[in-house]
Amino acid sequence: MFLNEHLSKKLFGVAGIITPEGTLLTPDSVTVPKNMSPPWYLKAQVLTGGRGKAGGILRADNPEEFHQKVDKIFNMHIKGNSVPFIRVEQATDIAKECYLSFVLSRERKDLLFTVSSAGGIEVENSTKAAKPLIQRVHLLSGLKDHHLRAAFFELGVTKEHYAGFRDLVKKLYGLVTKFGLLMAEINPLVITKQGEWMALDGKVELDDNMVDLYPDKLEEYYTPEHHSYEENIAREAGLSYVELKGWVGILVNGAGLAMATMDLLNFNGLTAANFMDLGGAADRERIKRALDLLFGNDDVKAVFINLFGGIVSCKEVGKALLAVLGGKPAPKPIVIRMAGFESEEGRALMQEASVENVFIAEEMNEALETLHSLKPVGAPTVDFVLDKEALPSTMPSFTRTGIANVLGINKDTQVLVQGITGKVAQRHVALMQEYGTNIVAGVTPFKGGQEVMGIPVYNSVHEAKKHHRIDASIVFVPAGFAADAVAESAAEDVPWVICITEGIAQASMLSALKEIAGSKTRIIGPNTPGIIVPGQCKIGIMPAKVFTQGNVAIFSRSGTLTYEAADRLSRAGIGQSFCVGIGGDSFIGTSFTDLFELVRNDDNTHAVLILGEVGGAAEEELARYVKVTGFEKPVVSFIAARTAPPGKRLGHAGAILDEKTGGIEGKLQAMRDAGFVISPDLAQLPELVGSVLEGVEAKSAV
Repeated sequence: MFLNEHLSKKLFGVAGIITPEGTLLTPDSVTVPKNMSPPWYLKAQVLTGGRGKAGGILRADNPEEFHQKVDKIFNMHIKGNSVPFIRVEQATDIAKECYLSFVLSRERKDLLFTVSSAGGIEVENSTKAAKPLIQRVHLLSGLKDHHLRAAFFELGVTKEHYAGFRDLVKKLYGLVTKFGLLMAEINPLVITKQGEWMALDGKVELDDNMVDLYPDKLEEYYTPEHHSYEENIAREAGLSYVELKGWVGILVNGAGLAMATMDLLNFNGLTAANFMDLGGAADRERIKRALDLLFGNDDVKAVFINLFGGIVSCKEVGKALLAVLGGKPAPKPIVIRMAGFESEEGRALMQEASVENVFIAEEMNEALETLHSLKPVGAPTVDFVLDKEALPSTMPSFTRTGIANVLGINKDTQVLVQGITGKVAQRHVALMQEYGTNIVAGVTPFKGGQEVMGIPVYNSVHEAKKHHRIDASIVFVPAGFAADAVAESAAEDVPWVICITEGIAQASMLSALKEIAGSKTRIIGPNTPGIIVPGQCKIGIMPAKVFTQGNVAIFSRSGTLTYEAADRLSRAGIGQSFCVGIGGDSFIGTSFTDLFELVRNDDNTHAVLILGEVGGAAEEELARYVKVTGFEKPVVSFIAARTAPPGKRLGHAGAILDEKTGGIEGKLQAMRDAGFVISPDLAQLPELVGSVLEGVEAKSAV
């Protein structure tokens, strides 16, 4: 969550960082501040960069000019954003401008402390001779004096300013660590002619997960005026929502599947009006809010609900949907496609109710045909071109090594459940047991000595290990405690830890991963559907029915996308050796590359399917690994959110499109260069994977 300059400075003030005195204007409250003498600086408050270049910062020397320039700013749009507020500041006597920031870097997996002797807009255009100094600050050991000294000397200011600089940086660092900030930038940071360090401008990004965890401290920094009515309603309901330009409103469970659904509609001439992820809590109230939002949007002419049950039950969603509609005709046509966990029951409920203007589809093609029939004349259409991908000229040969099931997870694997006394955990414990998973123990602090579903509960992982061999742990612990739960299992050398929990603060998870680096434990997640070895063992929340035994490994950043792909492959007679959801967060324990290193010598795996998405560089790193190491197995890939708007976060904390890092074309080109078979859409996966396997079998028979 980005803060505007005014709120960033308010947060700086909490830490005692000096900022210019300022007051906030709205279009309805424009008055010349009596406590400030001219000249005044009028600063547009928007959540985007480049406002200075766009004319969003103006100087006024008298009251008449003040009103003229206030009107001008309120009537402008900066990169498509209207201006809801103007911050008014008195002019500052500046002796020196520079730059300072802390950023939690996804790429470098560390907190970066950056300074530059150039400030203001000039830092963006620094020459090679004046590049910023970037230092890593270890999350566990923290900011050190040597960081401060190096930064200070980089600025080229005199000795008497060091104490003030040191004090300011420590205060800013304290904010970053206390509130888990993803970014805190002061640009320019100035020394006034009175010798005082001052934050002349500021930009802060809060971690949305931290806001959810500590609403009493951080919710006040959310500014609804910077967002659309629909975005505010969705946020109140706990929905991930992004407004788009089409006519089909979409409502999907799971960010990855929502991204793929958005692409599917856009590439089929059924332009999406929004991206919306229900998440894992598809209850009546949330569904009501979601449908109210879509029914109330004049641009939405029809609604497509695409569900693939995993942690979400299609049956329960069906009940909630019927309760919301109350037996009345849907205000707008609704097309519903259900698959996965309790989908047959969900479809049966909806068909039996026979609600007018609601269409039930079992297959995706059926849903698309229905939507095409509902397309109104003159519906807004954005042309998205789905280029045909050429197949690689050569495919790697498959060589047997005599090694099978490299994960070491099978029907004999003994599993511990952390957080076993929670309702969600117990529901999935039952489903894992039904699949044949050998769950031997559970852990919930201060509830040791109980039994849950015949499983003994212990106070700690250490205590559980005294009584059982633990091969893997699955974590269903609430977000505020989950990172520590992961570290607890790693401290006990549990070989596999699968963290289902979503909403973990990014800095907390990265700290935990740093703490356990070098341990024997392999972390999957967080925000993962888990691991399944079909026919052997399921440690996760995936719907077991869609997975079948075979020779294709599936590695994915999305749970629902994994289910969708496995279902399509299984129905085409293509089974899986094992499937792993690496997690949708920015900081995860096991990468695509780590899994490829494991699977390259596995005789049960003849090919690998990668399900990627926008954001980060996981796919590019994997492509480099495959190319450099000469990976011996063919790789098929699919990337979701090819039609995503830049700069918008799509459900997953890690899914944000930035063409500098994590851009679609960069990912696709890296994969082409590495010899991946790229599937343009989900529908083509079975055919492409099948042809790859035929090629492997033909080569192995020679």
